[in-house]
Amino acid sequence: MTAQILASEIANLIQESKRKHSELRNAAERSLDELKALRSTSEAQIAAACGTKNVKFTGIAVVCLQRLVVARGLPRSKLREVLEALREATSAGLDVQLKILQALPSLLQNYAEDLKGELLAASLNICTILQASKNGIVNNTAAATLQQLVVSVFDKVLAEDKIALEVPTVGEAPSGDGSVQLRAAALDAYRVFNDICLLTESQKPKFLRSAGIPQTFGLELIESVLTNHAEIFLSHPEQANILRMRVMPFIISSLSEKLNFAVTVRVVRILYTLLRKHLSILSSEGEMALGLLTHMLDQDTALWKRSLCMEVLRGIFAEAALIRRIFAMYDANEGRKSILRDLVAAFVRISTEKPSLIGLGAQSSIPVVNQSNNGGSDQAMLEASGVPGIISSSVSSGEPSAGISTQWSTMRVPCIDQLDKSDPPPIPDSYIYSLTLACISGFSEGLAKFILPLTVPDRLRRKVTRQSETVDSKASESGAETPEPTRASIERHPSFKKNPLPTNPLSLRDHPLFEEVKICAGIVDECWPAVLATCSTFLYAALDSEYYHGLVRSFQKFTHVAGLLRLATPRDAFLTTLGKAAVPPNVLTASTSQAPTPTTPTTENSSMFSNARGLLSVDNLVGHASMNERGRQGSFDVGTSSLNTRNLLCLRALLNLGIALGPTLDSAWVIILGTLQQADLVLFSSSKSTRTPAVTQKSENQMTSDGSTLLANFGTEIKAVETAASRLLESTVDFPNPMFLEVVSALCKLLGNETVPKQPETPVGSVPLSPDARRPSYAHRRITSINAAPVTQNQEDLFALAKLGDIASINIDRLMTSDPESSGWTVLTSELITAASSSHSASSVRSRAAEILVHLVLESASATLQMPDGPRSVVQLRLLQAFSRALEPLQSDDREKSVAIHTTDIDVHKIILEGLKSILEQCGETFITGWEIPFEIIGSVFVENNIPDDSSIKTTKSFSTRSARLIRSSFSSLQLICSDFLSSLPNSCFLILVDTLYHFCTQDDDLNISLTTVTFFWVLSDFISGRTSSFSISPELISGSNDQSLIEIASGNDRGVSDAALWMLLLLRLTTVTADERLELRNSAIQTLLRIFDAYGDQLSPEAWSMCLQSVIFKLLSSIENQLHVEHDSEMSVSGGDRIGWHETTVVVLTGITNLLANYLDVLSKHSSFAQSWKTLLRHLTTLLDFKVLHINTAVFKSLRQILSKGNAKNSGSANFDPSSIDLAWDLWSKSLPIVTSDRSNKRFDNQDYLLAYVSALPEIYRLVESDLDGDRVQRMLTLLRQALQQASSAGYTADIEYLTPLQTQVLASIKMIRTDIDGIPAALIGQVAEFIALAFEPREPPSDVQRPTYVALSKASMTLSENLILAHSSNNHIYTSGAVSTTLTALAKPIVLKYTFPITTKSISPWRQATTSALAILKAILPVIGKEELEESVTRSIWSSVVTIANGITTADCQDIPETISVKDDQDFDITSFLILRELITPALGCQGIADKTRRSYTDSLFHMSLIHRPQADELPQVHQELLATLYQPRKGRTIDPMPSPRSKMSYICFDELVSLVSLHDSTEPRIKLAQAAAPYLILRAGLTLRAYIADQPLRGRMPQPLSQRRELLYILKALVKLRCEPEAIPDTAGVDSESKKHLHRLYPLLAKAVRAAARDQEVLEWIGKALDEVGMEFGL
Repeated sequence: MTAQILASEIANLIQESKRKHSELRNAAERSLDELKALRSTSEAQIAAACGTKNVKFTGIAVVCLQRLVVARGLPRSKLREVLEALREATSAGLDVQLKILQALPSLLQNYAEDLKGELLAASLNICTILQASKNGIVNNTAAATLQQLVVSVFDKVLAEDKIALEVPTVGEAPSGDGSVQLRAAALDAYRVFNDICLLTESQKPKFLRSAGIPQTFGLELIESVLTNHAEIFLSHPEQANILRMRVMPFIISSLSEKLNFAVTVRVVRILYTLLRKHLSILSSEGEMALGLLTHMLDQDTALWKRSLCMEVLRGIFAEAALIRRIFAMYDANEGRKSILRDLVAAFVRISTEKPSLIGLGAQSSIPVVNQSNNGGSDQAMLEASGVPGIISSSVSSGEPSAGISTQWSTMRVPCIDQLDKSDPPPIPDSYIYSLTLACISGFSEGLAKFILPLTVPDRLRRKVTRQSETVDSKASESGAETPEPTRASIERHPSFKKNPLPTNPLSLRDHPLFEEVKICAGIVDECWPAVLATCSTFLYAALDSEYYHGLVRSFQKFTHVAGLLRLATPRDAFLTTLGKAAVPPNVLTASTSQAPTPTTPTTENSSMFSNARGLLSVDNLVGHASMNERGRQGSFDVGTSSLNTRNLLCLRALLNLGIALGPTLDSAWVIILGTLQQADLVLFSSSKSTRTPAVTQKSENQMTSDGSTLLANFGTEIKAVETAASRLLESTVDFPNPMFLEVVSALCKLLGNETVPKQPETPVGSVPLSPDARRPSYAHRRITSINAAPVTQNQEDLFALAKLGDIASINIDRLMTSDPESSGWTVLTSELITAASSSHSASSVRSRAAEILVHLVLESASATLQMPDGPRSVVQLRLLQAFSRALEPLQSDDREKSVAIHTTDIDVHKIILEGLKSILEQCGETFITGWEIPFEIIGSVFVENNIPDDSSIKTTKSFSTRSARLIRSSFSSLQLICSDFLSSLPNSCFLILVDTLYHFCTQDDDLNISLTTVTFFWVLSDFISGRTSSFSISPELISGSNDQSLIEIASGNDRGVSDAALWMLLLLRLTTVTADERLELRNSAIQTLLRIFDAYGDQLSPEAWSMCLQSVIFKLLSSIENQLHVEHDSEMSVSGGDRIGWHETTVVVLTGITNLLANYLDVLSKHSSFAQSWKTLLRHLTTLLDFKVLHINTAVFKSLRQILSKGNAKNSGSANFDPSSIDLAWDLWSKSLPIVTSDRSNKRFDNQDYLLAYVSALPEIYRLVESDLDGDRVQRMLTLLRQALQQASSAGYTADIEYLTPLQTQVLASIKMIRTDIDGIPAALIGQVAEFIALAFEPREPPSDVQRPTYVALSKASMTLSENLILAHSSNNHIYTSGAVSTTLTALAKPIVLKYTFPITTKSISPWRQATTSALAILKAILPVIGKEELEESVTRSIWSSVVTIANGITTADCQDIPETISVKDDQDFDITSFLILRELITPALGCQGIADKTRRSYTDSLFHMSLIHRPQADELPQVHQELLATLYQPRKGRTIDPMPSPRSKMSYICFDELVSLVSLHDSTEPRIKLAQAAAPYLILRAGLTLRAYIADQPLRGRMPQPLSQRRELLYILKALVKLRCEPEAIPDTAGVDSESKKHLHRLYPLLAKAVRAAARDQEVLEWIGKALDEVGMEFGL
């Protein structure tokens, strides 16, 4: 392919030289022929073409040469000619020059072995010639080519060095130690590099034939060679000599002179390269250069030159190996300057030279930009965020005001990389400070990366790497990196480290890097003061988030390294400084000065660092959310007394250092824990202070800037601190015991009361450099302000206590399994007990100490559950003894007495008692020994009294309580023992238990506890009886025992006897309680005593029961009665509460006695004295009824019912009650219904239960008297039942509309059970039920204080019952003659007549419907009987009057204002059906002679009115004093307003039909005639009203049709009139007219005649009127 390309190019050359250059054409043709013959080309001819000065020829020739070079087609003998030809061609055009430059690299590459010496110089000379071109493209290309060729020269040296033994030397060159022999490539490289240096210094070269090169280009060449082939200068002394003799002197002199930016940049780059790669061969020169760099950092040096120096130092400090080399070469050698220390010290000078520029203040702040539009709001935001030191400025908009930020403190391209600039670029004033921070960061990072991996074995390197990453504080403030800590109790996790103690690298003497480790230790020891001073300054400067995080990270890593190397002084100094940055002194002082007056805090909010998993409560700490969460609409005033996220970042870094260095910290634990304590104090103070929100308006840009985020993510950072603090404490689980004791000791020091004088604050900026000045004070900083001291002291002590509790919980396994002394158990518990019992400590501190002690004991108890019995019993005894030890100081007689101290003593005592309860809950069932200690602790709440020997003092008790507040806490443990652990108690503890129960039962501080204790008497009694089968009570045991003898017997070994004595002792104690003045307690004691009797009733004989009745039960009733007399005595001033209490006591007694008597009635009745006992009991009940107390009466009748229900059972062979006993019970019930009046103040008076109890007793009495039942007793029953219903108040929260009340249900059930086979009883029952029906419809009494029932449900139920009774006894004549039936019908008529006007609406069947149904059923049964029986006329008339009233009520309905839920149509259908049934029943019986005409007229009058479809006006109807037909023919005025038809028009047609039916001719019997006579006038009037309305209104309508409803009514009436054949006797004859069946038409004839004229336009109406007239005419014979 190359030959083809070359042939093509030679052909082009031949074509171009045909005319004028024949010899060139001939040579080219020969070359082409030779090429075609695959022979060598003629280089000479091509070279000759280059010298023709012809552009075309030269260009083609150069291309040919380039192709030959690439194809390696040039003979080595022709290289000189070719190079000469190329040199001559350099004067050609641009294309030729570029082709030459393209050919040179290939030439040097393909003929490397041949291009030596002069040939190499010629090649380089071509480049220098072209590099001098004024054409920029050629210039730059030549420079690049020259640089490439120079690098290739040194590449040949590398290749030559690999085969050095095979290559002979060809010359020599000077070196530091004399001349050295060089091989060809090395010699060329030496000559070339030396000439480059000479040319750069503007001197004449010795090897190259160049007139000169630009100085900047020469420097770039030197840098390129040094960068690409640094190893050559290290291995070739001749090259190193050039560096020492030429390069370094030139660099030092250049930096000392005021050269331009372009030269200086390149000089600095070369120096940086030499320092990085060649310092080992330039020891003295490097020392001088580094010293010069240090000097150039002075403030009077130009900013761009200082920036260049700092960029070099940034690179140097980023290489840890280089730093170690510098330190080893200079600082570590005596006689040498301390280069590294001076460099770091220069950072101190830089950091403090312009405090205002970096925004130095009392706290780190946010860099700000002075913006004219919102600068004020920014300043306000920062001040409101608690950021002091913000420096205002009048700089123009957008110009940096103060601080270091990535926005204005960095350069996109560093100065050292700006090789294209001839003048220095604009450099921010704060750029040098950002470089300083970068140097510190690289310095710390390099040390950490070298030292940290050496502190653990190789097998754990990977884990440690992850650990170091965790320890490192992240740059982000987001909460994604830190999991949210839980607020549950501390969990112990095993450490992931096999060896928790990090290895000291200085102890690794056999390690290959040991010397490097020593160098690192020396670096830290020498440089830490300057590093600390620099970092301290920047910690209080205005840095943005990125720089601040980087600074803290660097600070943390340097401290970490110092700690791992066991360099205590720098470690403690850095820890102290970091602690002050976390809690600045001004913030601490401000917080303590404004701290609020403390109150006794609860466990939850006593400290922000209250537990290991929830050290900071974000909700409590920051009542407001972060500014981001509030939409950044305003800022809040936190003030200078609060911490911000940067303080928390420093705190987190400090905690992470504690985690990493924990086992090595020793006494430095005080620094870390003290700082955490101070942070807790500040946060506590800021959360308690009240501030007014300061809302400021901020622009959108400002809200999104870093300046608005100083408090953003505050809650997230709090959580991160929580996690770090939690991990710090959890890390102690892996500490050896001695190191763990160091942590405990440090916390105990924090808990101490000693204070140290407040040290004066060192002004920021004047940071001391000496180690002594930076040595921290290990004494905890406490504020000595008089006002704030108590608050800060309390809060700090609370913190220390919380941490003691946390580490104890985390190390609980250590405490339980190791010796108490070596594990720290003794120290911990003693410290906590001392703090809890100290009379000089605050109450909150003492309470918290007690709580932590309890928590520790409880957790320890849980940890013992898996232990074997032997070790567990020892540990459990130790735990209980800890509680006992904690109470001993509080019970001392010598203890200082004051109100405050006593109150706190009680609080501490209470906490210990609660702890006892908790430990019993957790592991009480596993207690093996030591049960006496819990009883001792429980009984510690009681104090024995010295009772004087004074018989007048009756109520003085032998003991009292220390405080009412202790009772409940102590009782909880006793309650737990009685509930769950009775079976675990030894026998010796039962007597203690009985006495303890008695003490709690009779104490006066807490009634509820006394009441609960009473139940434990029952529990203990049941337990005692349940654990022995031979338990019995002998009379001797009851009669001849006292407390002391019972105690002695109960302590015996015979289980049966001792248990019986213990049971009797229990009863005696309980009997004493029944006499207590507190009624509730006495009630409970009585009830419990009766329950105990009930439990052992089966074991008592009839004689024993009789004795118990006389000596216990009846005496108890008598005492109750006496007390009730006292309570109800008007002369005695008794409070209402006491009176009610005694009422409740009475109920309790009655209920208990009733249960006993009912359950054991068979046993009681077997004794001969039962009748007398029964009489006595009823006398007591009667006496109780006389008090007229609602609840007592209820209980009395419930008792009576319950006892009677058990007597004289049918399946029992014997009778419990004789007739005299039954009569006594009847007399008690039937004497009268005890009336209980309502107190007017009692708006909810409810006697339902009482009356129900009274009525419910009747069935049991009835069962006993049923065989001797008579009418008088039944009447008495009914009377009392009616009174019970009438006296009843409305049941609370219920209504008796849909459902019967329990009382009503019981009353009806009682009526149903009464026998009806006795004369007079059916009538009595029917009459009484009729009264029940009418109750709901009787007028209501005026409003009273007591709400009465509605009786609606009772009425409906009574209707059904009445129907059943009458149907069952319809043939009984007495029910008619007694008026019972009439009364029932009258009662049923009331709801039927009321119908829609009854104000109560029901969801089920309405009362009037039920009444209608029942009435029809009754009438169907009784009407045939009435017709057959010869009853008195008054009875008959009364019944028929009710029947007519019912009929009228069925047809009538007031449909105005009815609810929407009522369906008029359905009700109308129901009424029509009912009316039709009733009509069949009463027609024609209603016409009988015994029935008054008034009754029939009432019936027909109702039919007339209900038949009116369109209501007429009042003047259209006859008045009261007029005859019905008096106004029949009087015309009325017409009207155009048409009345609305009746909503029950269907019923109206039915009623009209009934009128027609009554007047119609049937059998002409007397009843029919009477009914027809009663109905005829109403029928004529009814038809006349319609005709008169038509005659008057129709003409006014004109052509308008008659309303459909009126036309339908008219036609319906006309048709009925035409078809009607009336009863002849119904209507009197008309004078002069003889008619039989059309008399009604005769009466209506005048109206019909007038209607003809009005009906001219209505053919159908006219037709029917005509038919009516025809009928009249027929009567007239026409």
